[in-house]
Amino acid sequence: MTTLNPLFAPRAIAVLGASATPGKLGAAMTDSLASFPGPVMKVNSGRPDPDRGFFPTADEAAEAQGITPDLVVSCIPAAVTADALREAAAAGARAALVCAGGFAEAGGDGALYQQALAEVVRDTGIRVLGPNTSGFLAPHRRLTASFVPGVADLEPGPVAVVAASGGVNHALAFALAEAGVGLRLGVGLGNSLDVTQADVLDHLADDDGVRAVALHVETAAEGRRLTEAVRRLTDRVPVVALVVGRSDIGDFARSHTGALATSWRVTRAALRQAGAVLVDDERDLVDAVTALSRVRLPADPRPGIGLVTAQAGPGLLLTDDLRSHGIQVPPLVERTVKELRELLPALTYLNNPVDTGRPSPALTQVVERVSEDPGIDVTAVYGLLEPTAVDLPAALTAARTATPLVAVVGGPVEQARQTRRQLGKAGIPCAATPASGSVMVRALVEDAAARTRLETADVTGCGAPALPLSGPVDEHTAKGVLADLGIRTPVSRVCADPAAAHTALDELGGPVVVKILDAEILHKTEVGGVQVGIRTHQELDDALARMPASPAWLVERMAPAGPELIVGVRRDPVFGPVLALGAGGTAAEILGDVSLRLAPLSAHEADTMLDELATREVFLGARGATPVDRARLTRVLLALSSLAADKTVAECEINPLRVLPDGDVVALDAVLLLRDSRDQGGSDDA
Repeated sequence: MTTLNPLFAPRAIAVLGASATPGKLGAAMTDSLASFPGPVMKVNSGRPDPDRGFFPTADEAAEAQGITPDLVVSCIPAAVTADALREAAAAGARAALVCAGGFAEAGGDGALYQQALAEVVRDTGIRVLGPNTSGFLAPHRRLTASFVPGVADLEPGPVAVVAASGGVNHALAFALAEAGVGLRLGVGLGNSLDVTQADVLDHLADDDGVRAVALHVETAAEGRRLTEAVRRLTDRVPVVALVVGRSDIGDFARSHTGALATSWRVTRAALRQAGAVLVDDERDLVDAVTALSRVRLPADPRPGIGLVTAQAGPGLLLTDDLRSHGIQVPPLVERTVKELRELLPALTYLNNPVDTGRPSPALTQVVERVSEDPGIDVTAVYGLLEPTAVDLPAALTAARTATPLVAVVGGPVEQARQTRRQLGKAGIPCAATPASGSVMVRALVEDAAARTRLETADVTGCGAPALPLSGPVDEHTAKGVLADLGIRTPVSRVCADPAAAHTALDELGGPVVVKILDAEILHKTEVGGVQVGIRTHQELDDALARMPASPAWLVERMAPAGPELIVGVRRDPVFGPVLALGAGGTAAEILGDVSLRLAPLSAHEADTMLDELATREVFLGARGATPVDRARLTRVLLALSSLAADKTVAECEINPLRVLPDGDVVALDAVLLLRDSRDQGGSDDA
């Protein structure tokens, strides 16, 4: 991988299509680059005017200036961009920002223009950001390679933005500025012809000035390379990711696993597995990255939150939101409560959240005592600005706490904004509302938990069996593969005729289930191909008469009733093998109650998948039911994960996987789809 320093840290820049005419892209870009401390060369092949600093080519501009531009910023039409960049590369340029649209996103000839540009990258090695982007920002270098008004005024800081869209890049940069957070680097990828999100993330991994990264993802064409870059980066700095495309359904495999694993879900799961903190919208992205740029907790699976509120109602909003997201707000130990009684009036609530009644002069001491409680890892404080009662920012900055602080401050707009900036400069993340404060706290907690998962992410599992299979695979054969992996399946018999089915009934005893055995029919119940609860020979004859024609039947001993899961592995076209665990019945499909992981995965990751289901209590012993044996469920997940290592496998699904009265699980139905031989020579990812 070549360095991106010529792009983001150039010594000299040339603007292709530079102009002195107001309103033109080349004029706006030249003006934006005016603060750059190095040479900015103006290139205009149509109207060269060396006396005014406009040269016909980058080569001639470089000769006149006595320095070769590392970066060329292209503001010329798509049709002539490739040739111009080829000339610039020949003159020594090593990177280019292509702002113009009209490439692949426009269709028609645009696709040809983008192909020509890709050929220049291939032939010359020049790195290209874009095309179709509004540029990038590096305030600490006084480098504003953007034509958007006002960006030159953005202050440097510790947060990097890596966005699929140039517009989102700028929107987040301005939102961070409003939150009092400066920008280290802000990049809009545009069409990502060459420089990708993974490239920029790898570049940031070596930048000690970055303390948090905001990642905006629309498509994840690189798949595993993106997650590997996130994984490397999170070793040093937190990454907060916003993935667009919640409504994407797409075209998937014929089984339920494909329908559950939409690209949006898979991308979020993959980034989370790599250590990123996930958010749902741009407001949460700004709040989360603001907090993480100022505070990062040590790795911890479940940090405890201490809450101090000067107003009961808003404090309860914050408490409720945290607890509804599974964040631990533990009771304080008796020693802490005793110390608080000595500081606060008797009518206040003292056992987390701690209610001071109103902004108390003892606020500093209260916050210190709560932070020193052994169950507390982060202390969050809510308060309205009431200067006559207490100087809130002074009280918080004076506190010598044993944990990091997160503040939520309300009050008159300008005073509250100034207070948030003041606390931010003191290293205390500060939100404007309880909801935003909850996002900040959750981001700290989720980052700490992610680092714990990554520390235990050694991949283990069963060895993948050799599968000398070809053509469509029927249920019996699929279950044989599962049995070889150590997954329990029902006792069964394959029957080629009714007589064999009657013999099987005698051997197995009732009740049994009878299924058609046809590899071409994946959803047997939809065609009447499954008959259950058969106890007598007459019932068996009646069942066979109701069923469609089939080359054979599968007679199985019925399993006891119990809750059901769906487990499957499929080969995602971008991320490769993806493992899915969902609730049985309609919950997984209608409610989206599914947990996803990229395979292969660690035993720890497999074990945590059940906890992500909204219906998890059904499988953890709710209403006196036998809880699933988590160790056995984990072995099933790891077995399917290992199965994906066989490149002949496109997908394998167990639906349902029933929980038995002893807690074990049994695969009642199985689908195994093989890849077309033409697909088996691709990358390991896909």
